Amino acid sequence: MDDGVLLIDKPAGCSSHDVVAAVRRSLGGVRTGHAGTLDPFATGLLLVLVGRATKAQRALMALPKRYETIARLGAISSTGDPEGEITVTGRLPADPPQLPTGEVRQRPPMHSAVKVAGERAYKRARRGESFQMPERIVTVHRFEQRWREPGNAVAQAAGELPRAGYEIECGSGTYVRSLIADLGDAYCVELRRTAIGPFDVRDAVAPPPRGERWEDPPLIELAQALDAQYKYAVRP
Repeated sequence: MDDGVLLIDKPAGCSSHDVVAAVRRSLGGVRTGHAGTLDPFATGLLLVLVGRATKAQRALMALPKRYETIARLGAISSTGDPEGEITVTGRLPADPPQLPTGEVRQRPPMHSAVKVAGERAYKRARRGESFQMPERIVTVHRFEQRWREPGNAVAQAAGELPRAGYEIECGSGTYVRSLIADLGDAYCVELRRTAIGPFDVRDAVAPPPRGERWEDPPLIELAQALDAQYKYAVRP
């Protein structure tokens, strides 16, 4: 079977491109791609497309996603995640917070793959350029605070800022980092994608070991993947 979809559980510390390249090498150079980028610090479900499945990229990328994220409260990050410059403010978002759903106007992070004037925004941001990210309308189906640690002045003085956990279901193109940053004085410390449409991370496998041939990859046949995508898209 040369064409299909692989459900990969991406580990932290590598890019989506790194995972795709590892799969390509392990399968002997067959054409590969993916349906939805994950930030290097993020983990979870990545759909890797093999062979003719790369032609279904647009349809699979349009599927909604589900995320679990842990936010640090009382501080902001220049990138919206642990890799940025952290500034402690001590100001905590309201509890319970106002969590937007439906159509949401969002400005993607400057450290993102969105193209600005024909170039990836993160490349311009790394050069220290000053520019404005264009706003976009995204769809948030569900946004819930699952738990939150109590914050107190003594803990904050010791640098122990509280955390909170959120679960988010959203449409394609939504930046979870921006949703968390828009709560006010918060940033993502952990982010995990748990589902893409009908595909669940519980069915995913680890990326292939570096330098090893993948003799029997657990490919979902292209027709089966497209059938699952169609049934999910037209569900009541």
